[in-house]
Amino acid sequence: MLCKSCTTALLINRNKAGFSESQCFATQMVGQVPAHFCPDLPKIAFLLCHCLQLFFRFILLEVKEISDLFNTTVQKKQEDLQVLFENKKASFLVTVTPLSFLIYERITHFTSVRALDSAQEVLDQADYLYSCGETQKLHQLLLRHKDSDDAEFLWRLARASHDLALLSSISADEKKRLTYEAFDYAKKALEKNEASFAAHKWFAICLSDVGDYEGIKVKIGNSYIIRNHLERAIELNPKDATSIHILGYWCFAFAELPWYQRKVAAVIFGSPPTATYEEALAFFLQAEEVDPNFYSKNLLMLGKTYMMLRDVQRAALWLTKVRDYPAVTEEDKQVHKEALELLKKLNG
Repeated sequence: MLCKSCTTALLINRNKAGFSESQCFATQMVGQVPAHFCPDLPKIAFLLCHCLQLFFRFILLEVKEISDLFNTTVQKKQEDLQVLFENKKASFLVTVTPLSFLIYERITHFTSVRALDSAQEVLDQADYLYSCGETQKLHQLLLRHKDSDDAEFLWRLARASHDLALLSSISADEKKRLTYEAFDYAKKALEKNEASFAAHKWFAICLSDVGDYEGIKVKIGNSYIIRNHLERAIELNPKDATSIHILGYWCFAFAELPWYQRKVAAVIFGSPPTATYEEALAFFLQAEEVDPNFYSKNLLMLGKTYMMLRDVQRAALWLTKVRDYPAVTEEDKQVHKEALELLKKLNG
């Protein structure tokens, strides 16, 4: 039983809110609590009942509004629809009720949304594996989607094939196969979405890789195409540091082109691509400004470019950063090894 003060407070609060005896069922539990809790519990019970009442009123209003809207929508659809089944070309009529129409509509919406969520989940998982340096697992995951028409899957698969070809455990024949495989996926990605900066970027990278197997004539001939796609990638996404880095690497490669290859290029092309170390340096620094420490090889190329420009102090600074860079991928390890060798030369 409630004490007198609690019973009085409960009745006052209940009457003020206009509650019936049944609406105050929660307050009956107060009688089971020790007396020294009584001064506050009626207030809590009253507030609880009041909140519950408001909540259920809100729910009822929402249900009524949805029901009215639905009935208005399907009022014109209250006729028999023919549902065809492929099994033996049979057909029958089903009378569509408001409830069946709603269920059909919700299931259709759910399956389409779920399909989108599933695709995005795969892409998220792929990006996570890439960030962890799990190259083989990433490649296996994306191979399941090799027939996709989505450029987002295809350029990632091109990247995974490219990265897998760089692993030291891959044989020469397998590396060549993966290189051409990566190019095919990148080409397909670009065909599916010309507005994808990543598709342009990886098409340029993979085309350059293929050139290593096609000879100097093809490689130099492809260089114009490669630069065009890199510039297009940067145009589509100026904040992509990787595209800027690769364009810097392109400049570095032609700046250090051996004289005999320049002669061959001059004979074949008349005016082969040219670039300077200063141009390469500008791109590498720009990439670093866009995304500091994003790529170990960009740090390495800054060190190497300063070496070619005979700025030993700055070269040592960037090579030291490479030495301290966490080696996650196979490429990071190779870059780290090269940086240590270059630092020895500078210190020697």
